[in-house]
Amino acid sequence: MSASREGLFVVFTGAPGCGKGTQARILKQKTHVCHLSTGEMLREFAQKDTPLGRELNAALERGEFATDDMIIEMVKSRIDEADCQHGFILDGFPRTMPQAEILEEMLAEKGIKLNCVLEIQVPDEIIMERILGRYSCMKCGAGYHDKFQRPKIYGVCDACGGTEFTRRKDDNRTTVQNRLVNYRLLTYPTIQFFERRGLLKTVDGTGTIEAVSKKIDQILGVESGN
Repeated sequence: MSASREGLFVVFTGAPGCGKGTQARILKQKTHVCHLSTGEMLREFAQKDTPLGRELNAALERGEFATDDMIIEMVKSRIDEADCQHGFILDGFPRTMPQAEILEEMLAEKGIKLNCVLEIQVPDEIIMERILGRYSCMKCGAGYHDKFQRPKIYGVCDACGGTEFTRRKDDNRTTVQNRLVNYRLLTYPTIQFFERRGLLKTVDGTGTIEAVSKKIDQILGVESGN
């Protein structure tokens, strides 16, 4: 096992639409540690001319999901990079029990001790409302919502001034219901796994983005405004 590494090492987990990606990005801004979103990493690695990149790209082009082995290899490679040496926020990983068990082994080998696994809890009806109303700027990717986070000027992106927006094709009621079912079948057991390890912390994710962020800061001992 490697010597223990100091830093902030956190896993954000919760149902689709609970806000973990948003809160991970906010925490990154405050702490300056890497935000590792597996969805974004998959797209990034699939563009690389490496054995793993070519394998991922071929799978995605066939419309297949990345396997546990692919995702684990991708995460293992990413957390070895220099910018992750003093901390990272894992967002969207682990999603299955095999991923959780291998993550535990991987971190032990690298001398990394998780500060906590933070579950953001939100009722299904609120998740449905959040997901069905979200959209993003086509130019810079900034996220918005029909009800909760509108641009300051109607039809104009706050971040880049873009005027074209898009919604994810899978943000529809049937797909979201299926994703929630899969979450309970595949991902919820990982939360119980981390609870048994004494790592689980929970936060009520139903408030405003700012209120939830403040609760997370308190759990992690992060000063708001850093």
